[in-house]
Amino acid sequence: MIRFNDIKVVLYKRELLSYNIAKRIVEATKKSGIPLSEYTCEEDLGSQLEIIQKNNLSSKEVLILKEFHGRKFQKCPGSNNVICCNYYLLNTCFNCLYDCTYCFLNSYLNSYGIVQFVNLDELSDSINEFSKNYHNIVRVGTGEFTDSLMFDEITGIAHDLIEKTCSNKKIFLEFKTKSANIDHLLDIKDKGHTVLAWTLNTPENIKLYEHGAATLKERLDAAVLAQKAGYFTAFHFDPIIRSKNFIDDYIDVMDEMAQRLNPEKILWISLGCFRHSPGFKDIIKHKFPYERLTTEEMFPGIDGKMRYITSERIKIFKTFYQRLHLYFPKTFIYLCMEDSFVWKEVFGIDYNASEELENDLSQHLKSFVNCN
Repeated sequence: MIRFNDIKVVLYKRELLSYNIAKRIVEATKKSGIPLSEYTCEEDLGSQLEIIQKNNLSSKEVLILKEFHGRKFQKCPGSNNVICCNYYLLNTCFNCLYDCTYCFLNSYLNSYGIVQFVNLDELSDSINEFSKNYHNIVRVGTGEFTDSLMFDEITGIAHDLIEKTCSNKKIFLEFKTKSANIDHLLDIKDKGHTVLAWTLNTPENIKLYEHGAATLKERLDAAVLAQKAGYFTAFHFDPIIRSKNFIDDYIDVMDEMAQRLNPEKILWISLGCFRHSPGFKDIIKHKFPYERLTTEEMFPGIDGKMRYITSERIKIFKTFYQRLHLYFPKTFIYLCMEDSFVWKEVFGIDYNASEELENDLSQHLKSFVNCN
């Protein structure tokens, strides 16, 4: 598993040291012996990055500290014409240590380096204030444009957020990861409704498509520790990838989950098949010429993304749901960005709007927590 110490260079601006996150990263960089370079302005940063690129450092080996002046707290944009869970996002970083073949961030062709935002002190205030008048539970996470925990022991973002939101019982704070990097969080006393979550895949798919991420065993080992430490957990089978004997391989993963995990500590599990925007196939073929992801037949979906044919997705989701519901009967299992027809076929539920799914998930969380 790739860690912070695998970064080859860190770039920062001196004025950023007024922020705790920047100070922590610079101190850790000096301690680890990673080259540290100061830039004075955007033009200077661009010049330095041009030189770094010529030295053949990959985007995943370069960490850039910056302020972010866009929206740090927002609703997940979802996709057109599908049912979404109305999740909320905290934008803390752009890009990630891991080089996943299927990641939509590969579409950002002009992006170079991992950009860590450092002006995040007000994040907890934004969530707490929003939750006051919000009619439902607020599910919020930091893992949309990055991996939530990849080097969180350095940034301290999760610790800060947990500490400042743990007393707010309307907030379920999710840290979604493909790492096993949770040791620094285990001794936090008041965890509130914090959820440590893992994206899961088969060992073969992790090896083929999730370069640098933790193995399946490492992720499940971490999940076991998280549950024993008192955390809620969640899991995401997304993307589910078709291949020879893939159903049997995924069932093996679910069987291992059932053998090792406490079902009373699993709040939700999401399911989503591999999908991509038009043009993405050419991008990843260029970056990963030997990938086999896009060799399966795919068709334009209701949201314009390329997907496995509907009948096949329904069959896959039904198989997953039957197995997971058998093992985890109290866990809320849902589909990520699927249309109402697929929902009806898989679960027999008529969702006409995303708010209906959000309401059901919110009610589930209220009852689940009250019973545990």
